[in-house]
Amino acid sequence: MFWLGIVLLVLIGLFVIIIFTKLTILVNYHHQNDDDHLKVEFRIWLGLIKYKLDVPLVKVDEDSPSVVVKTNTYAGDSPDGASDGNVEEYTKKDIKSYLKNRQLLRQQIFKLNVIMKKFLRKVSVKKFEWQSLIGVGDAAHTGVISGALWSVKGGIIGLVSHYLNLKAAPQLSITPHFQASVFHTRISCIFQFRIGHAILAGLKLIKFWKGGKLPSKDKTGFSNEKNKSV
Repeated sequence: MFWLGIVLLVLIGLFVIIIFTKLTILVNYHHQNDDDHLKVEFRIWLGLIKYKLDVPLVKVDEDSPSVVVKTNTYAGDSPDGASDGNVEEYTKKDIKSYLKNRQLLRQQIFKLNVIMKKFLRKVSVKKFEWQSLIGVGDAAHTGVISGALWSVKGGIIGLVSHYLNLKAAPQLSITPHFQASVFHTRISCIFQFRIGHAILAGLKLIKFWKGGKLPSKDKTGFSNEKNKSV
């Protein structure tokens, strides 16, 4: 019994330490012409334990509307394409059932947003830097695009400051290049939150999905039995 008590005390102590431990996430993204590089690093206890995720290539496939992601640790198989000629038919009863569940759907989505917003407010942004170099070969057009890019950056910073806890002043810059067509951008961010807050948000999400699931396709009347394939 004595040793069992010691083990329980040690486990409880470790659990408390983990709850109050801060997880630091460093995100670095660099885009230069057609080359992209994303690096994410997770740290706890001042870097004593850390894990790095390196994505050397992220690009849009020019031959199809898809995103190609190539990493040094994982490469997923491409999903099978949907069969041609698939037609879905819905009756008036299906539509009425769907409209009846819209109110419940909105309420559950609202609850889900509340859970996520409460967690995001616990996330501190320790660093946010975004530098860009842009040019389209024409001075007038470059000026217009630079102004539009400033608006985009300002909007994103507004969203970040609204949903997250912005601790440091964002460092933004846009350098126009009037003689050549070029686009370089670099984003460097540091996010930090307590693991306990993430665990609490996860438990709330589990409770939400168990006790208040969103209406499924069958419950809204759009069952697979109503679908026909040609």
